[in-house]
Amino acid sequence: MMKVNLSLQNMALLSIIEDSSQIITLDANFFIPPDRRPYSKHNFSFEKYKQIWLEPIFKAFQNLAIHEAVYDEFVEAAVQSFAKEKINCKPTLLKLFQDAELTETESALRDSIEAKIYPLTKYDPLINNKDDRGEVKSLAYIATKGLLYFAAHDNNAIQLIEKSDDWSTGLDNVKSIQMYEIIYYLYMNDLSSKKDLRILYKYQYYLTKKEKQENSEWGEYISRMDELYNT
Repeated sequence: MMKVNLSLQNMALLSIIEDSSQIITLDANFFIPPDRRPYSKHNFSFEKYKQIWLEPIFKAFQNLAIHEAVYDEFVEAAVQSFAKEKINCKPTLLKLFQDAELTETESALRDSIEAKIYPLTKYDPLINNKDDRGEVKSLAYIATKGLLYFAAHDNNAIQLIEKSDDWSTGLDNVKSIQMYEIIYYLYMNDLSSKKDLRILYKYQYYLTKKEKQENSEWGEYISRMDELYNT
């Protein structure tokens, strides 16, 4: 279950509110429409998800990026086509990070960070399985490059960052940004339909009985986020 933290400011969100031109690296789950069946009878078509979520975040942020391992996760043709279009347009709207671009020194550092991260995930570099590969490769790359922000809707990815000291992941300087925080950013800046953003929030964070016990409903969520950020 993904939790919504409304008790403390996320300094990463505050920073991108102040300067939206900073590089934000995205996990695959920001591109792939959520499907929470059987908890819900419904899921999002890619076209609807693109309208509510993807096009608005590309309107909101000028420097979005993904790692090549995340791009490889886009098996649905519509998702892959969308990402490819953003990568190939001039000027590019989506940076594609590739490990081959790293220097020899950077590659050695990247390998050492990955070695700290992957045992805490389902990814095994010896067999190069797909489970958690995108997030491991993304985090190792951006930590090597000194990039700050990783946006994800994944508990394990968030914990790898937030517990970097306790788990010694080497991600001390990386900051996480979660989907509910970007939903609020789009809401605050009128970049997407507020009705549709409400639907997306409820689908991702307020669907199951446990989520309704742990997380705030839409009205309270907006009110509390306003208190934290809309000053």
